[in-house]
Amino acid sequence: MEHKAQSIRPFVGAKDFEQSRNFYRDLGFQEVSLTPVLSLFKTGQLGFYLQDAYVQDWIENTMIFLEVEDVSHFWDDLLALNLTDKYKNVKLTPVRVEQWGRECFIHDPSGVLWHFGEFF
Repeated sequence: MEHKAQSIRPFVGAKDFEQSRNFYRDLGFQEVSLTPVLSLFKTGQLGFYLQDAYVQDWIENTMIFLEVEDVSHFWDDLLALNLTDKYKNVKLTPVRVEQWGRECFIHDPSGVLWHFGEFF
């Protein structure tokens, strides 16, 4: 089957929708508000839907991988944002080397785990 896909946009939940909206804007995503409880967050041609919905097991088991060009530079930019000071539950994990490439991590205010990485 040939998909001819144009994009893929996962749905991400939020424990505190307004706080998560602010977090993702601070992280550099552009927000397109679709309804009072649903926004599209974009970077270039990529995006995801943030919704005002919270199921703890779902959120705490959500992981998203975003490939970046230079993970070391991206990490420095993350640190400069002071997100852990601004948002109570945000956690950062520094760059680590894996056999496939390098990545760093951030937990959003709700507990969603983001992987930012580059492949060798």
